[in-house]
Amino acid sequence: MSLPQQLRDESDFDQLPDNIPVTATIADIEEKKGFIVYYRFVIEVKTKGNSKYLIYRRYRQFFTLHQSLELKYSAEAQPGYYTCQLPTLPGKVFMGNKKEIAESRIPELNNYMKRLLCLPTWVLLDDLIRMFFYQTELDSQQVPRALRRLRPPTRKVKTVKPKADLLSAPRAEVVFDFSGSGRLELSLKAGDVIFLLRRVNADWLEGTVRDKTGIFPESFVNIIKPLPESDSDEEGGASKSGNRAKSSYSCLRCYLLQPEGIDTRDICVEEDLSIQPSYKDLLSQMRGIFQVEDIALNYRDPEGDLIRILDDEDIVLMVQESKQTGSKVKRPVNQFPWELLVTHAKDLTVYNTEY
Repeated sequence: MSLPQQLRDESDFDQLPDNIPVTATIADIEEKKGFIVYYRFVIEVKTKGNSKYLIYRRYRQFFTLHQSLELKYSAEAQPGYYTCQLPTLPGKVFMGNKKEIAESRIPELNNYMKRLLCLPTWVLLDDLIRMFFYQTELDSQQVPRALRRLRPPTRKVKTVKPKADLLSAPRAEVVFDFSGSGRLELSLKAGDVIFLLRRVNADWLEGTVRDKTGIFPESFVNIIKPLPESDSDEEGGASKSGNRAKSSYSCLRCYLLQPEGIDTRDICVEEDLSIQPSYKDLLSQMRGIFQVEDIALNYRDPEGDLIRILDDEDIVLMVQESKQTGSKVKRPVNQFPWELLVTHAKDLTVYNTEY
């Protein structure tokens, strides 16, 4: 027998544990440059025990949560089981300016979270909701930028920036011209002086030149003053004390296989290593990196054979197989355990077709 929709009463509320979220408000949006440019919502969560913290969620995570709740609690999906009236989630938008779409979703998502957290207490105790609003370790390591929607109005005060001691700053001189191929990569000219911020991995650094910040390969520069040892750790750029936030970059190694040789690239994106990108996003990224339109994406299976990727299901299989074989290969901690091998779409000679 299904339970009727009910308002939360005081006795139910008092029995909730203190770490249950009771309100959630979007404080800001942040642009991230992953396999595609996307925006994530910075959300301030308040719990029954009056604690506050920030979590970072993409729209796709709201969508996944809502789908799971519908399968579990909607009357259509589970007749005869505990059901309730779920709030309406704003639908997907496939065209338009991404920032404008994210901004327009803020009031709708705020209303969605408000209504979600007013559902009956037995729904609030569901792990689906608790894990969505839970502050993960990755959430706690993020540094919020502005939180403009939580900031009260203030008058502008002119501030004087202290002059940096440029001679003591870690820096490098560009030896060879470098044309950045990704959204995160700097373009360099021989003779430029780059002020170093941190090491991304064994081969790439992050720095600032001509008021632009990004990443670049170390092999194109001559180090004048190196980074401090705590900023030069190849295992993700974290200090030994563990107080610094983990690197926000994850690196993917990809290869373009051509008759004249192999072109190897490392691309760095603002994505978590656990992300499972879509086939469409990866294809678009590789076309931009290698400047070749008619390409095919591939990976190597555990036997070493090249497998062509055709859709998102193949991406799932590639990621799963990389987890099984990834432990055998030593990689930097911020490098994806899978690699992409890019071939020309009409070149079938790269595949093992012998039986």
